[in-house]
Amino acid sequence: MTKRFEIRLAGTGGQGMVLAGILLADAAVRDGKRVAQTQSYSPQARGGTSRSEVVISDEEIDYPEVLQADVLLCMSQEACDRYAGDLKEGGLLILEADLVHRAPKVHAVRVPITRLAREATGRAITANIVAVGLLAGLTGIVSRKSLEAAVQGRVPPGTEEINAKALEAGFEAARRLRK
Repeated sequence: MTKRFEIRLAGTGGQGMVLAGILLADAAVRDGKRVAQTQSYSPQARGGTSRSEVVISDEEIDYPEVLQADVLLCMSQEACDRYAGDLKEGGLLILEADLVHRAPKVHAVRVPITRLAREATGRAITANIVAVGLLAGLTGIVSRKSLEAAVQGRVPPGTEEINAKALEAGFEAARRLRK
């Protein structure tokens, strides 16, 4: 891993980007890495913009926010429009294929994340868990074992099984893309 790996997860309120960032940060800590996680969301409970940032490093983190994202996950068109310019040259742009229709002229991975969530769990609300599985599967920035433990430890009681299915769907989507 490079000294500093920056991830920005962005979408609209209610898509679970804050929890997704917390899960990635938790998994990185379980892997023995240093982590800073920050979040920002509009005052609206649902529908406003939402962003979570995770900085992962093997060394001390002197600035806790994303400067240039190594990975940018956009779950909405507004998120892509707002944050795509902050992607590091050669960085990984992951787009929710059914919700993001315009993207900058860079290579982007387009995955119907919400549709995969519905297919795997019957619930669109698990798209954030599919997304973190996809991101981890594509980058290897956190181990699968640590991410599974983070999900099991942080999702609401009674939802562990459905979230495990969502996480598996994300890892499976990453496996198919790597082929």
